[in-house]
Amino acid sequence: MTLILANLQIHTEKNELSRACVVIRDDKIVALETDLKIALEKFQSADVIEFPNNYHLVPGFIDLHTHGANGSDVMDGTQDALINISKTLAKEGTTGFLATTMTASADAIEKALTNVCEFMQASEKVGASILGVHLEGPFISAKKMGAQCADEILVPSVTSIERWQKVSGNAIKLVTLAPELENSGEVIRYLKQNNIIASMGHTHASYAESVMAIEEGCSHATHLFNAMRGIHQREPGVVAAALLSEKVIAELIVDGVHLHPAIVELAFKLKGKDKIVLITDAMRAKCLHDGVYELGGQAVVVKNKVASLEDGTLAGSVLTMNSALQNVLTFTGCSLADAIKMASENPARELGVFAKKGSIALNKDADLVVLDDKLNVMLTVCGGKIAYQASSTLPCKNKPSPAL
Repeated sequence: MTLILANLQIHTEKNELSRACVVIRDDKIVALETDLKIALEKFQSADVIEFPNNYHLVPGFIDLHTHGANGSDVMDGTQDALINISKTLAKEGTTGFLATTMTASADAIEKALTNVCEFMQASEKVGASILGVHLEGPFISAKKMGAQCADEILVPSVTSIERWQKVSGNAIKLVTLAPELENSGEVIRYLKQNNIIASMGHTHASYAESVMAIEEGCSHATHLFNAMRGIHQREPGVVAAALLSEKVIAELIVDGVHLHPAIVELAFKLKGKDKIVLITDAMRAKCLHDGVYELGGQAVVVKNKVASLEDGTLAGSVLTMNSALQNVLTFTGCSLADAIKMASENPARELGVFAKKGSIALNKDADLVVLDDKLNVMLTVCGGKIAYQASSTLPCKNKPSPAL
């Protein structure tokens, strides 16, 4: 099957094309043309979808930290849950994500990892692809556990990582841990040696402990500022260490709840467009109404787009990736190209998949999103297949309109 998406502002890997079209064959980008007639001469049997000329074509978003959506959670440990999450994320322009676990019993973690392994090995894909696992806990600090379960916190262990990596089919790509805990240095070194991203998160580490962890191989900060020791003028802590290090890429939850807009602006000015990844940290209530939901065995109250435990502790989010894109533009004044970099390119580079994903270029995977002029998602293509199409988009046809 060949599909042409036409008349778009295309944000390619190198530049921006106006009123251009992209040609998708099977699961790849096979051509970028500035004239639809030329594209149809080369690909005569192609279906075409035309859009208003102020719509944008951007690379699919990659969410490195998401727990669930639309009533499902990765920790549910079922194929139906992952299918539901995958389909739902496509509606917000996410084409790839790390299935994110939580601090839980070893049995619950292993059930979730086995389930992810089976999903990734399945030949039929239904929406956003699972690119691996983000193991968030159980190696975290009880002082900064957030909405995680204190009873299941463990001391960092290489043995546990080895076992869980085997159970997952080598799907673990990122591990969040508190670097001040016993054995953390050994685990960080092991992760680096095995090309797994070590991330500082849910931590009360001092500045000195954080710097040591970075030197040992920590190259990522889990939802920077949230669930971690803050900055004090005499103890800069983990936040300052992450902000000052060129080696650390920082996750930001840009929902206007977890971080004040000025903090997002501060982080952007210090880290720059190359060292930030936009994430959602979303839980199962995303896309649902206000109410009471479950996260890691705890009741979470969702009201006015804020998810929290009964004591007020924030418990993930209901943020979508396209909203994160909109918000980071508003909060920082950055360019759309910068925002796309933080939502697509940077996570792809960090995962080591940029040769295939994270930008629009010839022969890359056809993971694409059409956004309207307000950056709402109009169409999402995952692996060359339309995974979501807003009802307002034009139908497919195989010849140009009379205006062309």
